[in-house]
Amino acid sequence: HVHLDGKGHDARSIRNFINIIASKNDLFYKALQINPERARFCQKMDETLVETMNRRKPHTLAKIEDIWYAGYSESRNQHYHHSRYHFLNLHSFFTGNHTVELRGFNSELHAGKIRSYIVLALALNHQALTQKSASSKKPQIENEKFAMRTYLNRIGFIGDEFKNCREHLTTHLEGSAAWRFGN
Repeated sequence: HVHLDGKGHDARSIRNFINIIASKNDLFYKALQINPERARFCQKMDETLVETMNRRKPHTLAKIEDIWYAGYSESRNQHYHHSRYHFLNLHSFFTGNHTVELRGFNSELHAGKIRSYIVLALALNHQALTQKSASSKKPQIENEKFAMRTYLNRIGFIGDEFKNCREHLTTHLEGSAAWRFGN
């Protein structure tokens, strides 16, 4: 897991983060090869949560927290609260650690892959913080590799500095990174 400092996040940026992850769930799961055995501890964004968040458009962190914990009968203060077992975990953000956790990364010893995971997590955090708004709508993906490459470019993975990261994050996707439709 990668924990990011929650400093600077407000209701808008947390809603953005939820929508960014929801819109890219399928692409991230395939690119990061999240094993089905881990799905219990790394679930995709809950569609009801995303719909409720976008319908209500809460303007305070307290209201976002209420939506995050809706449907759970256990105490919010419980360390291993069931809400934490999602790709994006905000339980640690709301319970005092004030970190945003991304749980979608497999255990790894390869330095290039670890760097790719960390840089992706930081870029997602930056996007959530700086973007005015984000949509939860899933993009059209005729070509997964092209979709991921263009998304990575959009969030700053441009140039030789990020070539290795782009390669690691697109390796397991189908299609051509250069052409949206065929070659």
